[in-house]
Amino acid sequence: MQGDLASVRVVLGLALIWIIFQLENSRFITATNLTNLFLQITAVGLISVGVVLVLLIGEIDLSVGAVSGLCAAVMAVLNVQHGWAVVPAVGMGVLAGLAIGFAQGIIFTRFRIPSFVVTLAGLLIWQGALLQVLGKTGTVNLNNSGITDFANTFYSDAVGWIFAAVVILAFALVTLAGRRRRLAAGVTTEPPVLLLIRILVVAAVTIAAIAILNSDRGLPLALIILLAFVAGFQLLTTRTLFGRHLYAVGGNAEAARAAGIRSDRMVFGALVLGSTLAALAGIMLSGHLASVASGQGNGAIFTVFAAAVIGGVSLNGGKGSVFGALAHNDPRLRFALAISPGQEFTTGVAYRFAPRWHAGVEYRDHRGYGGSSFSKANR
Repeated sequence: MQGDLASVRVVLGLALIWIIFQLENSRFITATNLTNLFLQITAVGLISVGVVLVLLIGEIDLSVGAVSGLCAAVMAVLNVQHGWAVVPAVGMGVLAGLAIGFAQGIIFTRFRIPSFVVTLAGLLIWQGALLQVLGKTGTVNLNNSGITDFANTFYSDAVGWIFAAVVILAFALVTLAGRRRRLAAGVTTEPPVLLLIRILVVAAVTIAAIAILNSDRGLPLALIILLAFVAGFQLLTTRTLFGRHLYAVGGNAEAARAAGIRSDRMVFGALVLGSTLAALAGIMLSGHLASVASGQGNGAIFTVFAAAVIGGVSLNGGKGSVFGALAHNDPRLRFALAISPGQEFTTGVAYRFAPRWHAGVEYRDHRGYGGSSFSKANR
């Protein structure tokens, strides 16, 4: 219940930001603007999903932004300069991300080097590799519709309303099934009235979003892809053995080890998934921009970590959710940060105060770094 109240506080804070920017610019909350913003958050949202997996286990990955840029460059160069078809080129880009995560995971598990150090080195290495792959021009333009259509395909109003109905029905069924499981296990659950309110709120937000999108160009394919990945990884982390082990290792690595959980394998898996999702995000972003540039992915780490932290993911591991990071990776908040003259200051304020504001995040009361890569290096 306390976590629900914390989420309400965060939503009210975001709503205040939306109101302020709407008052500053009457075109801020318009169908065209919001559609563009939804397209822009697809890449950041996919990276955020991977970052949440790493944070849940109590580690950190600073290289995801650079990985997204490098893998997009690999795809673009193979397609444009070497004539590869779309599917093999995209596949190689994703495989590059998987290979990077595999390499960083091996270094972490075999040599016991903290993930902070491993991924910081990776950040620098992959940024240099991006420049090398792009060559002297520093930019590759994408003209193949098979790539750009990922971000520029929109569906009709009918498809949008069908999608809304599927989302609302799926959310209601999952919520009711969860309540039945808790009752069967004898665990206290929320009153039916609050359950109904939650479903109605999700239904209202979904209907409003589809109405806005349909009034412009329609439901974008990019948004469907993002929501599919979020839903899939939400189920992975909450309904599978792998997800339970993630929370167990992030919450207490020693207790998890005593229970027979291989924490090193869990970190390895989280790093591989994080880099793979970063690669896919970079490809999606390059399709939206119709190009890959040498600066692609720079600074993305600040946005995705802000989304995760504001969404209630603990920097100490073991708390938070994939859906929470998406819900607080709000397009209008990102727009507010982007046009603010003090973008770094605003992001820093979010890092500093949002975790304490959100009841799902717990800080240890000690000096020094609270990040788990320092405290859990001896796993």
